[in-house]
Parts: sequence; structure tokens; C-alpha cells
Amino acid sequence: MEKKTHWKKEFNYDYMGSYSLPDGGDITLTIKSTTKQQVTGMNGKKEDCFVCYFKEADKPMILNRMNCKTISKLSGSPFIENWPGVRVVVGIDKVSAFGEMVEALRIRNIKPRSTVDYSKQAASLRACTTIEQLQGEYLSLSRDEQAGTVSIKDEMKSKLTLTQQQQ
Repeated sequence: MEKKTHWKKEFNYDYMGSYSLPDGGDITLTIKSTTKQQVTGMNGKKEDCFVCYFKEADKPMILNRMNCKTISKLSGSPFIENWPGVRVVVGIDKVSAFGEMVEALRIRNIKPRSTVDYSKQAASLRACTTIEQLQGEYLSLSRDEQAGTVSIKDEMKSKLTLTQQQQ
């Protein structure tokens, strides 16, 4: 099947949208952090929104109340400080907005299918002694393995950078 590009990907949007999901299918992501921040809408209006950053995604997602309630259920906690590390499934639903049906991102009320053990990959990253070695090891991992070990890679990069600076 030919890979196609959604027209919205050709614009520099700061936040995830339905066009962000590969082939419009559900994806599993890990919450990195959440924060309240000022967002400028397409009409130039600024408003405070609740935003979620994911370890595996380049862009954050603006969360509405429904998505927050779902994360609360999936995490077992209403406290946003407990949400980092929670794996969620993000998908697209058709919703009525502004008098028409539009696509909206939704956190699915389902647990991701399986938890994969990346302890071997993590150990290989932790064994690296130089930035170059870490980069080579990380790039040799599959995309899923990279997504599952990105926090370890970042931790090691910080440690190795500090070690290099002290030498």
C-alpha cells in the first residue's frame, strides 16, 4: 500500500492532531509530562490549555476534560504528578464541533496491549562509555526499542556529557 501524506502535515502545527497518527490508526505513547500553557489558536486567540508531552512524540497533545478523565482512569490516579510513565493509546474519533463533524484525538479507555521488556536494550545503553558509543547503540535499536528506552538514552547522554566536560 502506498504511504500517503495528510495535507495538514505540510504546515507547522505546534500540537498533535488527527493527522499526526500514522495512517489514521491508534498509537501507544508514554506520558513524559503534563503542564498548563498558553496556546494561540488559529484565529490568534490565546488561551490556557492543559498539554501532555509524550516520550515517543515530537509534538505535545492538548488535553480536554474527557482525555484527562480517561488518563485518570488508566493511571489509577487523578493526580497529574502520577501520570508520567503511564502508557496510553491515542486514536481518532469523529465529533461534532462548530456545526460539523471533525476528527479529534482521543485517549482510548483501554490499556495498551502488552508491556514489552526492554531490559536488555537498557543494559546495553547503560554499558556505553562514550557519547559516540551510546549514539551507535541507540541507532542500532528498532524504532519500538528506541521508544521504549528513550529515557535511558537521555539519562546516559546527560551522564556521559557531564563526564566529558569534567575531563
